[in-house]
Amino acid sequence: MRIALIALSGIRVCDQDLLDLGLTLPGFVERSKVIASLPSLGLLTLAGMTPRQHHVEYLEVPDIREMGDPGQILTGFDLVALSSYSAQIGEAYELADLCRERGIPVVMGGTHVSSLPEEAKAHCDSVVIGEGEVSWPAVLSDAGRGRMQDCYNPSRAEFDLRRSPIPAFHLLDIDRYNRLTVQTSRGCPHRCEFCASSILLTRRYKQKPMENILAEIDAIREIWKHPFIEFADDNTFVDAAFWKNLLPRLAERRIRWFTETDISVAWDADLLKLMRRSGCAQVLIGLESPEPAGLNGVEMKNNWKLRRLPYYKEAVRRIQSHGISVNGCFVLGLDGQGPSIFQELLEFVQDIALHEVQITLQTAFPGTPLYERLREEGRLLEERAWQTCTLFDVNYRPDGMSVDELVRGFRSLAERLYSDEFTRWRRTRFRELLREKSRSGRSMGGSGFGLARQPGHR
Repeated sequence: MRIALIALSGIRVCDQDLLDLGLTLPGFVERSKVIASLPSLGLLTLAGMTPRQHHVEYLEVPDIREMGDPGQILTGFDLVALSSYSAQIGEAYELADLCRERGIPVVMGGTHVSSLPEEAKAHCDSVVIGEGEVSWPAVLSDAGRGRMQDCYNPSRAEFDLRRSPIPAFHLLDIDRYNRLTVQTSRGCPHRCEFCASSILLTRRYKQKPMENILAEIDAIREIWKHPFIEFADDNTFVDAAFWKNLLPRLAERRIRWFTETDISVAWDADLLKLMRRSGCAQVLIGLESPEPAGLNGVEMKNNWKLRRLPYYKEAVRRIQSHGISVNGCFVLGLDGQGPSIFQELLEFVQDIALHEVQITLQTAFPGTPLYERLREEGRLLEERAWQTCTLFDVNYRPDGMSVDELVRGFRSLAERLYSDEFTRWRRTRFRELLREKSRSGRSMGGSGFGLARQPGHR
């Protein structure tokens, strides 16, 4: 069969004023370029496990209206597999409809489709629920016989990451990307109410074996001499002992990398040293809110993040003292946050000299506990308005301010945070603090601080 794996890509924002503003702000522009240049690791993984008798092509569609003639582009394919986030799902459905009009079978999967399979079924021949690797062999076999099932839902079977194939990185035009992704784990021990990541596809946290990870990195190095890699994990360093064994071998590859984690890494100086030596440039940490009201209830198991709020500033300083910049991620519009949150967040960022900062609006994604709670409370502005699931558009009624206050406050904060002046100050201050630590004898390899006690996992 000739198979097209199509990813809907690019940034989506409905708020035209924010979009226009973002085009002039260094921080927004840089983040947009990063997100827009990330390939679909899920589809590349399926390509990597597709038997060689099939011909596979990987396509990215930033905007269906810019495709040209889809009929010509899709001519000759025997199967189309589509992947899309919620904000682009309408475009994905439109493309799926075009394929079916031309008699091309379409299968769809991902977090949105897994959450709303009946909705997706109206636009495609088959849907895959959960982890795609579990069902892909059956999809190929059935499609080859012209008898695809309506739904592949393997009784919540879990994919064993020991069987992970090397994604088909060779299908990419490497010059189009500023980083490539490698997934080292799946799932997260924290259960954040708003999270629409891999926890919607898997019931537990699981670690990919070390040899599999290194094999993927080596495959990237074959097509990109000095790559920048993003570890596409929800929370990378859950198993610190595993990483302490992996990082020295990673250092041998001479790559630069970025990942997401929580603040617990700040109290493991040995881990931070190894991270820095192996090429870690930055970690993104979901701090979510600088005040208790916004954090209460965000992490649904035991308020893990709320209990660690007193250690936020110290944690960021410890990590950045090792020469690893922190990209602090904050969510605006959380329950309990009032209009004062915008100034509080600006002061928090300035106080700890965050190298990078990412602000988003709380977003009710389908399949999340947040969506169900807000729907039951009658607080969704419009049910099934998936085009607003952009992280930059409001799709619910906040409880501590009006929708208009949230929108205007977010725009104003973005303008101040991402201004050229403040962006330059944050990065310069980061470098200055490193030099100060070095001169005072507190090297990037040590903690340099001396907190009275550690916020251990409880």
